[in-house]
Amino acid sequence: MPNYKNPYPTVDVIIEYGMGIVLIKRRNPPYGWALPGGFVDYGESLPQAAIREAKEETCLDVKLIEQFYTYSKPDRDPRFHTISTVFIAKGEGRLKGSDDAKEANVFLEKDLPCNIAFDHKEILKDYFLYKKTGKKPKIK
Repeated sequence: MPNYKNPYPTVDVIIEYGMGIVLIKRRNPPYGWALPGGFVDYGESLPQAAIREAKEETCLDVKLIEQFYTYSKPDRDPRFHTISTVFIAKGEGRLKGSDDAKEANVFLEKDLPCNIAFDHKEILKDYFLYKKTGKKPKIK
């Protein structure tokens, strides 16, 4: 049987909570702040994975509002090639970093931290532009 090298499917969730969006401080490399998210488990849909990962890392219950965009640059994750489908969600409950998240916090666009992992700075730039203009990212 041939040995195929395929990208890994992942999800990330932009959680709107209070007046801002939720980022988690990563417990594992690559370190820095990131959107809650992770790998899609076998037998799991993308929305199921997004809801599960959000809960595991933030302790919030999320309601998915929409599928935002899929990011697939081969170097978006320094560990290996991943393809991430990003969802926008509303969060409810008490925010607390858990599982792979050392910490979780709410940020406004003007107060985003400098050390943002993966391509999440680009994702957040696209998100805030979308919130202002209604235009989703163009195919890159």
